[in-house]
Amino acid sequence: MPKISLQHRLKGATAFGCAGLALAACAALAVPAKAQTAAPAAAPVAPAYTPVSQSDLVGASTSDGWLMFNRDYAGQDYVPFDQINAGNVSTLSTAWTSGKIDIPDGFEGTPIVSGNYMFVTTPKDHVIAYNAKTGEKLWQYDYKIAPAAYKTLCCDTNNRGVAVYGSSVIFGTLDNHVVALDATTGKEQWNVSLAEPGVGYSITEAPLVVNGKVIIASGGGEYGARGFIVGLDATNGQQVWKTYTIPSPDEPGGDTWPKGMYQTGGGAAWMTGTYDADTNTLLWGVGNPGPWLAKMRPGKNLYSDSLLALDPDTGKMKWYYQYTANDTWDYDGVNTPQLADITYEGKSYKAVIEANRNGYFYAIDRTDGKLIYAKPFIHDTSILGIDKTGHAITNEELKPTLTKSIFTCPSFLGGKNWWPGSIDPETNMAYVPTLHACMTMVGVPVTYSAGLPFLGEKFEMKDDPTSPGQYGSLQAIDLSTGKKVWEQKSSYPWDAGTLATKGGLVFSGTVDGYLKAFDAKTGQVVWTSPQLTSGIISNPISYQIDGKQYVAIWTGWGGVWPIWAGKLAAPEVKIPRGGQLYVFALPSS
Repeated sequence: MPKISLQHRLKGATAFGCAGLALAACAALAVPAKAQTAAPAAAPVAPAYTPVSQSDLVGASTSDGWLMFNRDYAGQDYVPFDQINAGNVSTLSTAWTSGKIDIPDGFEGTPIVSGNYMFVTTPKDHVIAYNAKTGEKLWQYDYKIAPAAYKTLCCDTNNRGVAVYGSSVIFGTLDNHVVALDATTGKEQWNVSLAEPGVGYSITEAPLVVNGKVIIASGGGEYGARGFIVGLDATNGQQVWKTYTIPSPDEPGGDTWPKGMYQTGGGAAWMTGTYDADTNTLLWGVGNPGPWLAKMRPGKNLYSDSLLALDPDTGKMKWYYQYTANDTWDYDGVNTPQLADITYEGKSYKAVIEANRNGYFYAIDRTDGKLIYAKPFIHDTSILGIDKTGHAITNEELKPTLTKSIFTCPSFLGGKNWWPGSIDPETNMAYVPTLHACMTMVGVPVTYSAGLPFLGEKFEMKDDPTSPGQYGSLQAIDLSTGKKVWEQKSSYPWDAGTLATKGGLVFSGTVDGYLKAFDAKTGQVVWTSPQLTSGIISNPISYQIDGKQYVAIWTGWGGVWPIWAGKLAAPEVKIPRGGQLYVFALPSS
């Protein structure tokens, strides 16, 4: 496969944008340059493509492909395939690979598989189509990012993937465009802008298509950008609705903010949500309020750090649940809200499951937003428990001020960051990639200015005193109790998502470059790949073509840990950069 030689660089990087990066890595982001793609010797023959309908998306959980970011609307990251199982996974080997892609940033994309097509994104908004069976490269689209966009990126130049609908492949960009491409040719169908680049907004999440509408949201909470979620007409990109995550004074919840501060209140909804087709309800997470220093904005600060239930046809809110009120620790509520039917204390529920950044594992009734249970899944000092109304009790003594420094757990990267966990309906367990770290924080003066960081706090990540030297783990949690069943510990952060399969396996990648398979019931490691070209911070997927099961994963070290973890990230400095897509399968019989 030809390499992609890409040397887009960041011009005029702010200290915030490059904070914590090694000097060479920050320098590698300096000046934009044109992407170059080696021309193939002969034009590839594109396989036939079957357009994706709404009924296909509703039935994605039983398809042979991987039709959306979390595979299906429930977001369980589970496949009903058992060709690869504990009895034969030891023979898994590489079926094909993309070859190395020379971008020194984090590869966080989830491949999307529709029929024989696989659509992937790379950092800096490049889209590539492969033959999912053979690995033949079919086409590549190189989006040209406005240079101003690089000034206001929080956490790397990542793009987490595409959505498919009809004959379109749809994705968001770092400079706030949403673009639709022809699935078979990669030619642009439409291109719309949602916000001006360079003032705080950016898009890194994969869209979700529901009822002919492209649902996508902005990032930018660290820059005081007021968060929003939009629904666009999938045929032409025209905006159908727009819902702000931070309410104005005349909207419900507007009185939870000091006068005027809603305009810079953050609340970026920067991760892909899920959808309950039975009730026609979107479930979408909302990030941290701005500025970080809570003493500047007394009140609950709705709807930051919250789960929103929205009508996908109008964007109107049905209910909400706030995980952390008046957050000062950056405990975003954007982790994937996963749908599952559970039984708790003898009663059945249609639940939303989320391992939250604040360190609690939540089960919420998805019909009305009421709490079912919330249990701590890591060492947590910021949250003291759950009150009688079903909401977190925040530790007011551990909120920093301009004159008070605090030490608390978990760190601002959370007990779990954005990496999707998975749910296995047969084991009744959730598989949660977990971080173990604490932090110090102290307030600093800050004034809002468009395009500049809006934090009001300094911070440093520290060892968790209850598990020094352990920065990651993979946990299995019983959905009926919220309690841990097994745990695999690591001296590295666990910065990759998980995939559960009917074959009784859980797949996840490691920072030091291995894809591993675990026994879903016991956590025993039953297969480890050869060491791959870089660390893994992406989500594994599985799909079937012509009766053969495949497992795919991106390598490509980067993302939040090397940027923000400071001294704790020292062991990872030497990890090679650059991405490579690996696809594994059992040997042919």
